[in-house]
Amino acid sequence: MLETAQLTGKSHGRTQDMMKPLILLVEDESALVTLLRYNLEREGFRMLEARDGEEALVLAKEEKPDLILLDWMLPLMSGLQVCRQLRRMPESRDVPIILLTARGEEADKIRGLDSGADDYITKPFSPAELIARVRAVLRRSLPALSNETLAFDDLSMDLGGHRVRRGDRHVHLGPTEFRLLRHLMQHPGRVFSREQLLDAVWGRDVYVEPRTVDVHIRRLRKALNIDSEPDLIRTVRSAGYALDYATE
Repeated sequence: MLETAQLTGKSHGRTQDMMKPLILLVEDESALVTLLRYNLEREGFRMLEARDGEEALVLAKEEKPDLILLDWMLPLMSGLQVCRQLRRMPESRDVPIILLTARGEEADKIRGLDSGADDYITKPFSPAELIARVRAVLRRSLPALSNETLAFDDLSMDLGGHRVRRGDRHVHLGPTEFRLLRHLMQHPGRVFSREQLLDAVWGRDVYVEPRTVDVHIRRLRKALNIDSEPDLIRTVRSAGYALDYATE
């Protein structure tokens, strides 16, 4: 009985550990790796480490982390190149990425975000600031991943069942419109350019005309907006589209 109880306790402990968010740290500075690993593990996160971009891509595919901390300056390939490749891979397409860099100019920040990063933190930074950023990004991503549901206003999306509802009615969407709406619902209020939507929904390896996005946005609006329901997709002239609360 004691042996069984010990095995059960070990199994329970492993299960609890598996419930902790898994972070992939991609950084080649040993001292910084040691510092971040210590502080993140102390806060309850599980850690993976990669010292270059190629190793990072392999680990992201095999281990499926919940979040990736990615240094800009890496051997073999830059963090921006790694970020773009992560966004092409089905296993990591929706995984949040925080870019770590000594580059603090606004133009560099825009380049980082345009490459697919969700957030950006400039070196030197305190472990407390990084942990706060990590928790904020995970709060936005993990509920959708764990519950497999998304909600915004009177829209709800069942990712597992591949169903969409608006209020009390079912919304019938094609596969592309479903992926498009999912991406917008995962980032409410954020404006995406046509190019960003093409990368996120169609993938960077597929060539599609930017105007194709407009066609699918029209189809999505037609499916969502019936009987004079408010339009939740906002068009921002010369910028793109966002899922946002309707305004009069």
